[in-house]
Amino acid sequence: MKKIKLSKDFKCSRIVHGHWRLAEWKLSDQELLQLTEQAIESGVTTFDHADIYGDYRCEKLFGDAIALKKSLRNDIEIVTKCGIKLISGKYPDRKLKYYDYSFEHIVSSVENSLKNLGTDYIDLLLLHRPAPFFDPESVAKAFFALKKSGKVLHFGVSNFSAMQFSMLNSYTDEKLVTNQVEISPLCLEHFDNGNIDYFLKEKVKPMAWSPLAGGRLMNPQDEKGRRTGDALWAVAGELNVDAIDKVIFSWLLTHPASILPIVGTSKIERIRNAVEAGNIVMTTEQWYKIYTASTGKDVP
Repeated sequence: MKKIKLSKDFKCSRIVHGHWRLAEWKLSDQELLQLTEQAIESGVTTFDHADIYGDYRCEKLFGDAIALKKSLRNDIEIVTKCGIKLISGKYPDRKLKYYDYSFEHIVSSVENSLKNLGTDYIDLLLLHRPAPFFDPESVAKAFFALKKSGKVLHFGVSNFSAMQFSMLNSYTDEKLVTNQVEISPLCLEHFDNGNIDYFLKEKVKPMAWSPLAGGRLMNPQDEKGRRTGDALWAVAGELNVDAIDKVIFSWLLTHPASILPIVGTSKIERIRNAVEAGNIVMTTEQWYKIYTASTGKDVP
């Protein structure tokens, strides 16, 4: 699988392995190491984390696994996020969930991530959510310090609007390299709010979380899901494809915005299906068959 260039000196695998639910997989360190090696062999070298995943546990689970084979660090790109403060037994004094993008919190969060992941550097740090209380100068200062120290190599955001992305970019020396947003045949929000147009204009390659709509495309729960699922299976038949998830990933990979789907699974077969989707040639008409099934109406 080819890699996608996010900046002049940084590439990610076209499919990203997401570790949001890693703690739920109940894998031993050795089993997680094996899954990671199998993903790498399939061409998936980018792994997505956040400080809060698994009640602040997932980063360390991954760090403990790759510590069994330290040379693996040279073969992968680690993505993690910061900014959300959860109510957690790990932080008993915290009474409220809120966002913190102060210089001190960003830097301390990265220090914790480095320790948990057992690495000297983070390839890509994302701000997890846009915040109503947000000081871009403080964020830019933190980014500069982390870059200068070599602790973070590249920066981006998650769930930001085009305006929020552009605003932060205007303050930072290190330009943001991606925006991680929800995109799937059931979630067309970013086609409507201007984000996809902005990605194309600025040549920003977005990462797509929940590309399978949390499983609701495989197990439809409403009319929209059934409509879209029928279209996906119809296109699968036309393409002679045996799995609906391959069609979904192809729908994302076909788009000219160079979307990078995040696959959150403990099953290597699912990861391989996503990789194989890159070989499917979907026509524009087939792409629109899925799109219009989701919207429930023809394009104007």
